[in-house]
Parts: sequence; C-alpha cells; structure tokens
Amino acid sequence: MSIRRAAAIVGVYEHPGRRLPDHSLAQIHAECAVGAVRDAGLSLDDVDAYFCGGDAPGFGGISMAEYLGLRLRWVDSTETGGSSYLSHVGHAAAAIAAGKCSVALITLGGRPYSSRIARPLDLEAPELAFEQPYGMTAAPAAYALAAQRHMYEYGTTSRQLAEVRVTASRHAQYNPHAVHQEVVTADEVTDSPLVADPLHRLDCCVVTDGGGAIVMTSPSVARNLPRRRVQVLGHGEAPKHANNGRIDLTYSGARWSGPAALREAGISLADVDYAGLYDSFTFTVIQQIEDLGFCGPGEGGKFVLEGALEAPHGRLPFNTDGGGLCNNHPANRGGITKIIEAVRQLRGEAHPALQVPDCEIALVQATGGYLGTRMGSATLVLGREDA
Repeated sequence: MSIRRAAAIVGVYEHPGRRLPDHSLAQIHAECAVGAVRDAGLSLDDVDAYFCGGDAPGFGGISMAEYLGLRLRWVDSTETGGSSYLSHVGHAAAAIAAGKCSVALITLGGRPYSSRIARPLDLEAPELAFEQPYGMTAAPAAYALAAQRHMYEYGTTSRQLAEVRVTASRHAQYNPHAVHQEVVTADEVTDSPLVADPLHRLDCCVVTDGGGAIVMTSPSVARNLPRRRVQVLGHGEAPKHANNGRIDLTYSGARWSGPAALREAGISLADVDYAGLYDSFTFTVIQQIEDLGFCGPGEGGKFVLEGALEAPHGRLPFNTDGGGLCNNHPANRGGITKIIEAVRQLRGEAHPALQVPDCEIALVQATGGYLGTRMGSATLVLGREDA
C-alpha cells in the first residue's frame, strides 16, 4: 500500500524556547502539541492518534496521552533517534490510509541544555564492551571517525565541512529564535577548538531545550481546514549498523531510505526544490547529499563549496531556519525541526529573504544514532497541496 497523498500535514509548531529551565519535559511536549493543533485549526479533542520517540517522559505515549487528555485509537512510539519523527510521519500516513485514525499528533520535547544530563549508557547493549572503552559512546567521536574515513578515501577537507556551517549561519541571521544568529567565516570554523579531530566546535550542532509538533490528517479532514496543507508523497526508512565491525563508514542509511521515498513519491531528485538535511555535524550534511544522489561519492565537499546549499537560489537550498548547527536541536534530536521548516517553505511562510520561489517539492532527510556505528535513516518527500 502506498501512502502517496494518503495524508496531509495541516499543523506545525516549533517551540520558541531554547533555554527552558522552569519547564518540565511533559510541559514542553504539551505546549508544542497545543501550538500545532491550533495552527491546524483543530483541538486536542480531535486527535485520535499519537506518535512520540524515546524523548517522551514516563511511559511514553501512554503517559503523554493521559497528560494531554487524549482519547486515542492508535499509539506509536517508534524510536530511531533523531530520525524518529520522519518515521512517525510515514507511519501516521500509513495508519490514516488504513483507516486506523484520522488526526495524528507527533511531538518532540527535551531539556538537554537545562538538565545537563548525558544520555545514560545502556549497560545491556551487546556492543558496549567493544566500544565504550574506546570512547565510542560520545557522538562527536563516532561522527569524527566517519569524517576521517571520508577524508582519507576522497580527500574531503575541513574547509569543505566548514562551508556547511557558513551557509547555515547565513540563513540563521534571519531567525530571531536561533541560538547563533551571527554569520561566520570558514576560517572561524576551522580556527575554533577541535572537539574530535577533524570536527571543530563550530562543526557541531547546538545543544538546546525545546521541541516541536506536527498534526496530520486524512484528506477528507484536511480539506475542511483553513491552513494550506502539505501532502505526504513518499517515505523511506532503513537502519545501518556496524555489521560486527564490517562497516563501510563512507555512506549512511540514506543510500537506501532516499531512493525508497523518491520511488513512492514518483519524482526524481531534479524535482526537489528544497531540502531539510540533518545537521548534527557539518559532515553529516555532506554524507547525506552524496547518499541521496545529489552528487557522487566524494563530491559532497565540492558541491557545498559551489554554493549549492544557499537559499533561496542555490542548486539545493537547505535548512533555511539555520538548522541544528545554528538554530535548534531540541532533545539532541533534529528530525522534527527539519520537517517543520520544510512545511514553512511549502506554505510560502519561510523568511522572505530565504523563501524558495515557487517551492513545490521538499525532501527531508534525517539520521538517528551515530554515523560511525549504527543509525536509523529516514527520508520524506513532501509536496505543496497543488503540486
């Protein structure tokens, strides 16, 4: 069963807070939920399906359903890290298409900045004894490992990685909520302190509190709502793991999830007007561009140096809110914010300086977990309602 045009995104909300020491985790989820249903012209009473990841407090979807007062027919708590929320959109569209629900709510919320609590180690994880002694439980180390391999295989440079941050900063200057609104140069990126060679501090995403939410409905519900709707055209997801050490670090799971989403949507890469690309680190963006097929293996660095990511007129305008590198990476998870900004672009509601002209098709790509070990990759293709 295809989900192409089986469901629409009718409401989105990104929490404006980046430092929320006085909020509980449930409160952040709730404020995002209320914001999204209001944006859709609905209420929480209309919601009959709820989707959340591992960031939801307590008993996940069950606890949040009680906290929000939801009466549900469907609950999904798929957990694939930062890509979870792209998976949720695909799963919600499938549930709506199957008649299992008609109004689905997806939320994300977190307080990593205020709580300063690192993710606890899973002491039962089968890989722990082989990785923890060598520092592979820290995200920068795992991403740096993949970046180093890519540099060795293809000659990718720190200057090329830096260009991703430079472009993100140029976009973030227009976002009043962005953590970093100052435009930076490539020299400033490469001169910033090393975190894990070759990744510098400005190659790394921000750490923020906050969250976001999405409301999806069936076409019959959507056509009676006031907001311009965004069609779900295609969805793909794929895990990639270390295969007991036999891992090629030069590509991500986007190599599989991307083509699946494009096939379902019935489009080619040439049809994509805007891309929301997961940017936990600058290197993450370069690897995904290659894996999705916007350029060949090893050509991502050259691609970004040519200004391809610049909005509004670049070859592949990306992350016009400033992305995880400059704007927001709530709960240490950036997937939902990529969807929200893609919806803004398709609605024509991005900042006027960055709005892509006649934006009809957006591709959103996210990677959860670590590029250097194991990940969940998910891809969405979204279309303007008249596309």
